[in-house]
Amino acid sequence: MILHVDMDAFFAAVEQRDNPGLKGKPIVVSGHSKRSVVSTASYEARKFGIHSAMPVFQAKQRCPHLIILPGSRRKYVTDSRRIMTILREFSPLVEPVSIDEAYMDISGCGKLFGSPRSIAGKIKSAIYQDLSLTCSIGIAPVKFLAKIASDMNKPDGLTFIPEEKVDEILNTLPVRSVPGVGRQAMKAMAALQVNTLGDLRRLDRPLLDRKFGKMGARLYQLARGIDETPIETTSIRKSISSETTLSEDISNPDEIRRILLAHAQRVGRDLRQKDWVCRHVSIKLKFSDFTQITRGKKTLSWISSSNSIFDEAVSLFEKVKFKKKIRLIGVGVSDFQHKSEPVQMSLLPDPDEIHEKQWKSVDRAVDSIWQKFGTDVVKKASLNPVKKPTREEK
Repeated sequence: MILHVDMDAFFAAVEQRDNPGLKGKPIVVSGHSKRSVVSTASYEARKFGIHSAMPVFQAKQRCPHLIILPGSRRKYVTDSRRIMTILREFSPLVEPVSIDEAYMDISGCGKLFGSPRSIAGKIKSAIYQDLSLTCSIGIAPVKFLAKIASDMNKPDGLTFIPEEKVDEILNTLPVRSVPGVGRQAMKAMAALQVNTLGDLRRLDRPLLDRKFGKMGARLYQLARGIDETPIETTSIRKSISSETTLSEDISNPDEIRRILLAHAQRVGRDLRQKDWVCRHVSIKLKFSDFTQITRGKKTLSWISSSNSIFDEAVSLFEKVKFKKKIRLIGVGVSDFQHKSEPVQMSLLPDPDEIHEKQWKSVDRAVDSIWQKFGTDVVKKASLNPVKKPTREEK
């Protein structure tokens, strides 16, 4: 049996736990700018129709007395790690899929901890006793049904779908509930008069392949209760990125470069903390009309210094021809290797490699200061806000 453990309104619940005065009140965790979106909404806020990814200004329109909190990622990560530790006390096969949810394979755990329902109950109790937080758990023979089950009785729910009930559930399960079925897929479903997985079962495999491409094969299996996706206990991170939605649209190249530098520093720091080097840098730009582009390139050598990442990001940006203002800027790196792994060295000294080595020494010193005193203690002068000259200075 597979369990899907999903924390209830995780960020908001942590804030309400740590500040009892917030309990029972509509709160969201989000930024305060006019461009901010809701990260997490408490269940009290959800009664007003507020949900994740909703613009904050819309949320305030729906609930004028809404409380907006900036949140603390460090606090959420600490609690998340403790939650995953608790889950591993019941099974070694735990797959974290985000900061607040995970799958578990509890096959063979019955002799130690009892029935699937009993194991789920013990997990809920352990999390609540340790962290004063509630979670909802879905239990099913396959992963996708466990995830759907965890959402059926939120908050603080426990839903069990035994093997003999799978067909009955599938016949009436709305196809929109299936993870991965988005708006475009739902349009095609409507044209085929498909509302439930039971309806989907009527369609043959070739038709599903034509209508949904690669997803057709998976839909064919899910409609029959088949999900062979394994529990992945180890995950390899494929990319590191940092991005910002700006408070105002901009087009000034100097401002854009300053933001690229800030992101390059964050990404570089994450890279160095893992003792990784990378071979690919990318940028992401979203324009005022919400269209967006990404540009990437393979670097000539393995890099991890913030300056080298910034140089690559700027070279990508300078090739972009744009006529609209920019509302979001991001920098990402990928194609990783641990720095201890052997890399092919060039026979002649490479100026870029010498440049990279010099900046690595600077980064190590800055990273050490940041770790001890915080990231605001030292930063590049070019990241300081541009001071407009006064009338006298002019």
